Order: sequence, then structure tokens, then C-alpha cells
Amino acid sequence: MKLSQFKFELPEEQIALYPHSIYHEVENEKGKKETLRMTRRDECRLMVLHRKSGKIDLFRKDKKGKPIQGEFIQFRDVINYFSEGDTFIFNDTKVFPARLYGMKEKTDSKIEVFLLRELNEEMRLWDVLVEPARKIRIGNKLFFDDSSTMVAEVIDNTTSRGRTLRFLYDCPHDEFKRSLFALGESPLPRYIIDARNNHHGTEEDMEDFQTIYARREGAVTAPATGLHFSRELMKRLEIKGIEAAFITLHCGLGNFHDIEVEDLTKHKVDSEAMRIDADACSIVNRAKANGRHICAVGTSVLKATETAVGTDNMLKEYNGWTNRFIFPPYDFGLADTMIANFYHPFSTLLMATAAFGGYDLVMEAYRQAVENGYRFGCFGDALLILDD
Repeated sequence: MKLSQFKFELPEEQIALYPHSIYHEVENEKGKKETLRMTRRDECRLMVLHRKSGKIDLFRKDKKGKPIQGEFIQFRDVINYFSEGDTFIFNDTKVFPARLYGMKEKTDSKIEVFLLRELNEEMRLWDVLVEPARKIRIGNKLFFDDSSTMVAEVIDNTTSRGRTLRFLYDCPHDEFKRSLFALGESPLPRYIIDARNNHHGTEEDMEDFQTIYARREGAVTAPATGLHFSRELMKRLEIKGIEAAFITLHCGLGNFHDIEVEDLTKHKVDSEAMRIDADACSIVNRAKANGRHICAVGTSVLKATETAVGTDNMLKEYNGWTNRFIFPPYDFGLADTMIANFYHPFSTLLMATAAFGGYDLVMEAYRQAVENGYRFGCFGDALLILDD
């Protein structure tokens, strides 16, 4: 397929800058009114796409099965589309505070440093991106706190913006990482940070930009579809007998890179570390053998499971890297249902969604989403694709 086939007009006001929230006006101790925001993860909208029949549902239905105009399906309603024994596959990667701000030695120029991954624990080596890159050369030292305790030296250039840093911090590794992360901010995408009045991440952002089941640290962006699951919804799934399997794929910045070729077969994606253990395989394969639905929660899960699925359509253990690029047409071997967010034009995540749900049907769903005011991006609304 061609890149231009994934173009659509997305109004700026439909790009979500915060997760679905409710707002309360309260009076503080000084008698002044303040507006408090409370996140409601599972109350965003959920569009439902039936890929065999071609139907698209936006609204809840009455007892006669007729849509109730204006009463949109909410994400918490996802439980109604699954039964006991069906299995959801979640990505349990944990986002770390990857965005730091430092000063270049002597000049005091402000530098943004985005941590990508730790290369060597003993030597404190990190792969990073720097901005503005033209000011940062090999041998430069960067200072990250007022006391000049956290200092890093640039020891290599990797790409136009990429650098290798060696942190000059003499202490046990756990203490070093705690100190480093204490200086960092939530790595919200640039389209969110740049559009907000406050261009810095907050403590609330660090909580909002993290799934409630995150446990394996290593991601620099959240597996966004998982952000919609609240503790209450997870408990309801458990009570209904719906199984949960957890795999890990550390989501990288490649999800936000511009594609520079029209022919998608020539596009290369960044590699991401992933891990699928025996427990996850056991849960998923048992459900698969029993003819139950397997739901991939997000495109990162889709990528990971398609990397590790065998020729027998069963999930295999895996510990390594994947650079799988999924776009239409694609023959999927494991999941028969999936949940995705609504993504930006030309996004590789949109391409993976279209490969799973069918290009024409997914693009029609996107047209209806724009027309009906759905929200797009990491904090946006969700799309459930069913195999019926």
C-alpha cells in the first residue's frame, strides 16, 4: 500500500491533550474557586467495528436492539462483547520519566535530553536524543541539577540527534537510577507537550501516562490502548471469567517517526525489546485451543504476538527484539479481536489497525470518528474490532 492512502483531515481540537476526565469546581482554604481534574480512564468513547458484517456501532442499544442516538458506547462497555474463557493480552511495559532538562557546561545553554535506553549498567552509559543537537558535541558535559551532582559526558554521536552519554555519578546503580529518574518528566509525545499551556510534564502526567498494570520498566511511551483500563474494569473482567495474559514490549519513539517513503514496503521501523514468557503462552494457547476469543489490547501487543506466533498459530516464548512492521494486507496468526486507539494520519499504528480490521472499513470508522467528535491520540477514544 501507499503512504498517501492513510491521509485524512484531523481537526486540531479533536487531538486529546489529557485523558478522559471529569472536572469539579471547589473552594480552597482562601475562599477562591479552583477546578480539579479527575481522570476517568474507562469512560472514554468506544466505537465497535464488526469486520465480517461491515457494521460500525457508535451508540448503545435499547432492549429492541436499536441504537440510542447520542448515547455513545463507553470503554467500560467492552466487557459486554466478551464471555467467560475469552482472553485479553496486555502489554505490561512500564514507562520511565525519560525527558530531562540540563545545561551545557560553560555556555549554560538549556538542553533537552530524552533517555532511550541504558546501554551499560556498570559504566552508566545511555542512548539518548538531544535537542538542540547542533550544540552538543563529543566531549561536552551536561549538568542536570543545581548542585552539579548529576553530570553526563557525551562520548559518541549515533544519529543526527542521537548521542551516547556516560553519567559521572559514583554510587550503587539503584541509587543512581532513582536520582536520575527523580530529575525526569513524563515522556509525553511532543504533540501533547507543545500544544499545552504548560510545556512540562507533571506528576499527574506520570500517573496518567502509565497503565494500571505496568510492571516491567523500559518504555519511553505508553502502550496507549491499555491506558483505558481502570482497576474497576479489570476486576469486572476477572469476575466474568475473562482471562488476562501479560506480555512485554518496550514501546519506543519509532511510533511517532514520520514515514519518508510513499511505498510502505520500503519503510523500516525501529527495533523494540520484547518478552513473552511461558505463563502468557499457557493462558493464550489454552483459550485458543478451546475456541475462545483472543483480544490484542493495542498495536504493541499485535506486533509482539505476531512476532512470536508459530506456524501452528500458537504463541511461543520469546525474549529478544522485534522490528515487525504491520500494514495491509497482512495475514494474522493469533488474535481474532483487538482494541486500538484512534491515531494520527500516516501513523504506523493506524496502518496496523487497518491491516487487522480491513483498510476500507477502518478508514470509514475514522471518517465517522472525525464526523462525530471522537478524540484522537494517546489519550483519545478507542476502537474495538470484532471478528463477526
